[in-house]
Amino acid sequence: MKIIDSHTGGEPTRIVIDGGPDLGGGPLADRVRRFRDEHDRIRSAVCNEPRGHDAMVGGLLCEPHAPDCVCGVIFFNNVAPLGMCVHGTIGLVATLAHLGRIGPGEWGIDTPVGVVRATLDEGGRVTVANVPSYRTEKDVLLSVPHVGEVRGDVAWGGNWFFLIEDSGPPVNFGNLEQLTWFGGCVREALRTEGFTGDDGSEIDHVEIFGPPGDPAVADGRNFVLCPGGAYDRSPCGTGTSAKLACLAADGKLAPGEVWRQAGILDSVFEGSYTPLEGGRILPSISGRAWVNGESNYVFNESDPFRYGIRTQPSNPDAS
Repeated sequence: MKIIDSHTGGEPTRIVIDGGPDLGGGPLADRVRRFRDEHDRIRSAVCNEPRGHDAMVGGLLCEPHAPDCVCGVIFFNNVAPLGMCVHGTIGLVATLAHLGRIGPGEWGIDTPVGVVRATLDEGGRVTVANVPSYRTEKDVLLSVPHVGEVRGDVAWGGNWFFLIEDSGPPVNFGNLEQLTWFGGCVREALRTEGFTGDDGSEIDHVEIFGPPGDPAVADGRNFVLCPGGAYDRSPCGTGTSAKLACLAADGKLAPGEVWRQAGILDSVFEGSYTPLEGGRILPSISGRAWVNGESNYVFNESDPFRYGIRTQPSNPDAS
């Protein structure tokens, strides 16, 4: 199995470009279910130790189903497939350019949550037109054990987010342990109290906001706790999309106006939006990725951890 690694603003992306499982044809929404149910060991092999780590995001390069797309992709992390990943899409575009499969221009990419458009400029910067994003609930009051009352918004940006301001530890790199603990408490409270996204979907990302380190560079700084318990090293593209949806709903950001979102490492994504019907927006997120490695994976039959150290005990020979 052949792999190319990159990082987007510090957040890793690992693309399987050859040797992945055959998921057949059809929409990516169907293929991601087959990947989850029949080939989970590949997800584990790519993202979990001993090859990976908790922050790793993988992507399986696929033939597209939707027309006018250069490729399809299924993103996943250390615990499960992901609906969409903007930082991963930026990393994917950098990977395709590294392979000589694309050059500067606009490209369609098929994902389980729909087609996204990504534009590569001459300098290597990538702008992703993400899926339509929107806020479903504002100022949700959550009773969080060991913390107290926390208010936040529920929004979709390709994944489900609970977005918090004015609560929790200060958002800076020195508070990673406290922010991770706080975000975990909030996520558990969301589950306990039954708050969900549309169709009962789990709100599996918690996003905490604070002021930027340098107002000349960014408009805000975030900390994002991902489903597997790791924090996002980048400003989080789907989280920035959810933020844009909230800003638009509150009338705090005009269409086309740029929001500069710093992450916990102070790398920056630039985001803007086009309004859609029904209070939804079409966000565009811009950032940069760098290819930093190529690998060929070896699956030795005598290695009990050839498919990764799973987050739950399992038979290493099972899919």
